[in-house]
Amino acid sequence: MASIMAAEATPSERTPTAWLDAVAERCLAEALGFVAARAVEHFSGRNEGRLAESVLPQFLAGGKFLRPMFAYVGWRCGGPDSIAAVRAASSLELLHCFALAQDDVMDGSDLRRGRPSLHIRFARWHAEQGWSGSADRFGESAATLSGDLFLVWSEQLLRESGLDADTLSRGWPRYDQMRAELAVGQLADLVNDARSLPRWDELLDVLRRKSGNYTVRRPLEFGAALAGCDRDVLAALAEYGGLVGEAFQFKDDLLGVFGDPAVTGKPVGQDLRDRKASSVVVLATEMADRSQRRELDELLGLTTVDDDAVSRWCGLITATGARGRLGELIREHVEKALAAIDPAVFPREAADALAVLATRCTEREQ
Repeated sequence: MASIMAAEATPSERTPTAWLDAVAERCLAEALGFVAARAVEHFSGRNEGRLAESVLPQFLAGGKFLRPMFAYVGWRCGGPDSIAAVRAASSLELLHCFALAQDDVMDGSDLRRGRPSLHIRFARWHAEQGWSGSADRFGESAATLSGDLFLVWSEQLLRESGLDADTLSRGWPRYDQMRAELAVGQLADLVNDARSLPRWDELLDVLRRKSGNYTVRRPLEFGAALAGCDRDVLAALAEYGGLVGEAFQFKDDLLGVFGDPAVTGKPVGQDLRDRKASSVVVLATEMADRSQRRELDELLGLTTVDDDAVSRWCGLITATGARGRLGELIREHVEKALAAIDPAVFPREAADALAVLATRCTEREQ
């Protein structure tokens, strides 16, 4: 078993939700402390770093820390409570920051977590300084470089977590697979245009690679591999992770069309405006009758998607039954995922946490 630096034991009477919240808080503290120190190290006293020194820790602090929680629960399927394992799990939030910073540039998203995206903040800074050249171009470049830093820091935090070399060697292949799968999935998503709809099976392949595996399955496998879990545990986590990961993305797609702007931080129907061939759009076209399909085709062909078009589109998606069916698929996926976690095989703390996380992934409002 891994060499660890022991942390204070978790009280047995703590509820699974409270335990997970405590894990998230520990991961936040470790990751935030690391990023703040690196920001000072690289930027303090330097003109180009005046904004980065504050904005990069702020960007990290706004996260839900889902991936670190899954990774740490994976670890707890075979390992003891460990501050070193908490640090290793926290590295995945820095990897997520890398993905978000660059995803917002690729999507042209002005908001992230209800606040201006990194490229918007850097562009505004450029304009405030009165510098020459394009502020927008500067913002995009600075955000991309910030994403690169988060990627480097993610590996550095993992390497310096305190887990010994033998333990880390079990996790590196999973970590590398997660990073590569994320990039390949993002590339697939770039060609996923709502005006050229993929088939349902093609869409699921993109969703698994871009988000589902990266959000749930790979972090779980990563943590369990670090802990030295056996094949049966890894196989069960893979099944659970694949199902909950898909359900997570289905929920994300519903929020991208029907989410409350006051909660999501984005306008109603933002995915429709962005022409994303999301699961709810693809499912609606497959479930539509002939008349509904004609109207959907008309909307898909629009050059500009205004508020009226969004309203019509939302109504059509609901009328086809796609919105309700996607909700059913989410519930079915969660039920199957929980059935894969045998309480006779998994520690109770981990099994209970996986049940809470499945709900947290699929019943969220942002």
